[in-house]
Amino acid sequence: MDYARFVRLRSPIWDQFESRLSAAQKEPRRLGHADLESVALAYRQILHDHALAASRFPGTGAARRLGALALRGTHWLHWDRGDRVPGLRQFFAETFPRTFRAHLAPLAVAVSLFMTAFAFGACLAVVQPGIGLAILGPHAIEGLRQGHLWTESLVSTVPPVVSSSGIATNNMSVALAGWAGGAVLGLGSLYVILLNGFLLGAVLATTVHYGLLGAMLEFVSAHGPLEITLILVSAAGGLSLGQALVAAEDLPRRLVLRRASRGALVLLVGCLPWFVVLGIVEAVVSPAPTVPPPLKAALGLGLEACFLVLAWNPLLPAER
Repeated sequence: MDYARFVRLRSPIWDQFESRLSAAQKEPRRLGHADLESVALAYRQILHDHALAASRFPGTGAARRLGALALRGTHWLHWDRGDRVPGLRQFFAETFPRTFRAHLAPLAVAVSLFMTAFAFGACLAVVQPGIGLAILGPHAIEGLRQGHLWTESLVSTVPPVVSSSGIATNNMSVALAGWAGGAVLGLGSLYVILLNGFLLGAVLATTVHYGLLGAMLEFVSAHGPLEITLILVSAAGGLSLGQALVAAEDLPRRLVLRRASRGALVLLVGCLPWFVVLGIVEAVVSPAPTVPPPLKAALGLGLEACFLVLAWNPLLPAER
């Protein structure tokens, strides 16, 4: 077969493949199974023609065009869409909610462990009041004896911009520790969950001992519910990663770890922006005596509800 006849007979197939591939790249959601099979069949023909042109007609226009079409087809057909970095809108509207739904089981485990540690810390602080001294320090305990919470210093001594930045950084570091702890067979995540539950229970029980539970609940009501939720969600990603490290599955361990680490990272990235909001609330609203307690509680519940609705995204259809 000479070059002119080769181009005349085969160029309609090349044109058809190029137009179908361009349409598929432009609107991949409209691509059905039949369309995909048609593109794959035409792609095999392109590969055959490319091999023929490269061997018999090297350096010609047809050979160069077929090489470009083969490269485009290979890139599109073999590209793993799961490795694509989604945009912000797609991430928070689809990627994060789907990952959140997929991690409900480890999240339930994290909540159960947190509540168990909370109850243990509260009971231990009631039986042994010295636990509060060991956790809070003598200065804070002296303030409790005088009827003042240590949180009042956030208003009187530290500018809100500085304190909100420090609070957000501290909360993020806790979430990062819970997330990264999954790499140590999940033990680090367990430590963060249990420690935070124990500390919260012990601190609240200590304020009960000095008659300041109401003031403490007023302080944490604006930021506490969402802060705890974010830490537990991040730690749930760490637990999932730890489970992938120790639990056997039918799939190769490499693929299981890749899937678990990707899900854990999505959870962490989806939670981090909320810590900035919480840092501002905890520094400005929570310690402010001018903000009524019902308004603080409403703000805390509103933030919690907003996060859960966005994390679940009820408008997102369930995966089949």
